[in-house]
Amino acid sequence: MASEKLKKHIYDDFDREMIALLKRDGRAPVAKMAEILDVSRGTVQNRMDRLLHSGALLGFTARVREDYEDGGIRAIMMIEISGKNTTQVITRLRGIPELQRVHTTSGKWDLVSEIQVENLADFDRVLREVRMIDGIENSETSMLLTTI
Repeated sequence: MASEKLKKHIYDDFDREMIALLKRDGRAPVAKMAEILDVSRGTVQNRMDRLLHSGALLGFTARVREDYEDGGIRAIMMIEISGKNTTQVITRLRGIPELQRVHTTSGKWDLVSEIQVENLADFDRVLREVRMIDGIENSETSMLLTTI
């Protein structure tokens, strides 16, 4: 439904500039945004309401540095699926809470998963658990070290 709303609305440069500001600071006050964009507060509020209603903006959130959680281990796992097992594999992967996100992709790998665990023992357990899923042909995992 949100995609239908997006198709009906044409976004202009002002919309894109406002979205860029909100991406940098989702908590920016309307008055500050109006000052930066050199328009009235009412204009900013009306556009923000329209962007929310159209589905272009889904909400506002705090951004946290990826390395904020000390001691955690983050990794990316690329997964190759055999045959027509994609739906079953995705269902099983969704049941593993340490997989923060699972993305479909093009190219050599069928899926890419973001892993977040507390320690190496959990990391090892998650890797084994994923690799034991019927339909997973191959995987490759890279630990994320430093965010730059």
